[in-house]
Amino acid sequence: MSELDASQEAKRQRKSQRTFLLVAAVCIAPFVGSFLLYFFWQPAGRINYGELVEGASLPAVSLVSASGKPLDLGKLRGRWIFVTVDSSACDAYCQNKLWQMRQVRLTQGKYLERIERLWLLTDAAPVAPAIEKEYEGMHISQGVDAIKSLPAKTALRDHIWLVDPLGNVVLRYPKDADPSRMKKDLERVLKVSRIG
Repeated sequence: MSELDASQEAKRQRKSQRTFLLVAAVCIAPFVGSFLLYFFWQPAGRINYGELVEGASLPAVSLVSASGKPLDLGKLRGRWIFVTVDSSACDAYCQNKLWQMRQVRLTQGKYLERIERLWLLTDAAPVAPAIEKEYEGMHISQGVDAIKSLPAKTALRDHIWLVDPLGNVVLRYPKDADPSRMKKDLERVLKVSRIG
């Protein structure tokens, strides 16, 4: 083989290697890019406002509603449930939470019937009739066992929880939660959920 042929063969091999490396880089780049995006960059528009909760569920127990009627939490399964915990006296902060749950539910339009609201009382005193009337349709009950199952970061009364149709507590909202951001979370889960 002449020097010219050897030189041309070496050029062809280098070109072949460059082509191979370019094809390999093009094939591997999406995997590396997706790995980097998943672990190191999460766009703010895709992150839930509520804190994700794992391993907690609302037990399907029978409770006694504020009106004295039995309330079976198992019958609420199959729907998304906003849950809050507070005393029957329901101060301004408590009423604000009840208002937030009602308003966020009302903003869901055609998905309205997929959402329930539950207020678990920390005492056995009666709820003022004006509050019951204001938040008509909300389930109000004493429920020590259900309250114990709710994971709290601070005081129980500081939070609102979102429970999925299977009874799992999935999101925990902070004290003085922003209703517009709660609405976005709920819209997202209702849109992608095939259950409830």
